[in-house]
Amino acid sequence: MSTITRRVWLGGACAAGVFAFVRPASADAPPSYSLDEIVQSGHHFFGAVSRGLAEVVQEAGRRWGLPNAYILGQEGAGAFIGGLRYGEGKMYTRNAGDQKIYWQGPSVGFDAGADGDRTMMLVYNLPAVDAIFTRFGGIDGSAYLVGGFGFTALGADNVVVVPIRSGVGLRLGANLGYLKFTPRATWNPF
Repeated sequence: MSTITRRVWLGGACAAGVFAFVRPASADAPPSYSLDEIVQSGHHFFGAVSRGLAEVVQEAGRRWGLPNAYILGQEGAGAFIGGLRYGEGKMYTRNAGDQKIYWQGPSVGFDAGADGDRTMMLVYNLPAVDAIFTRFGGIDGSAYLVGGFGFTALGADNVVVVPIRSGVGLRLGANLGYLKFTPRATWNPF
């Protein structure tokens, strides 16, 4: 029997809202990855904590189809009413290869604590690699007591980014925020 965490529930609610504003990808978009490829890459990346990964990837695939890019990386976040998140990783695409990518962003809400995560982000409807370098907004919820696993959805300009996080920390709450993706590391979350 599967336990539904607050993060999964809030992620599903946010995903439903983002889903309403998403259009199909254009013909110029990079080719998609199959769900099996994503699950295999995630199992290799997350290791032993990836038990629920296949279910999350299947649910994301059901809602948005096949991703045409994905990001593997790590991040750290902390909050007390207002919060910050910083991360770095590598974005994988079929037509433009792999490239280093960074993300950061603020949040505000009923949220307190800190966490460190290994993160896989599925990217849907990415028309070109440079389209990732913008702000993706959404709602996030966290319920970490030592560790946790969950996903949410963020959207901008018909592109949907679905962060799947597995990590450790002590955090509880819900917040509204965004992630800003950049080609170089920066401390400025705005």
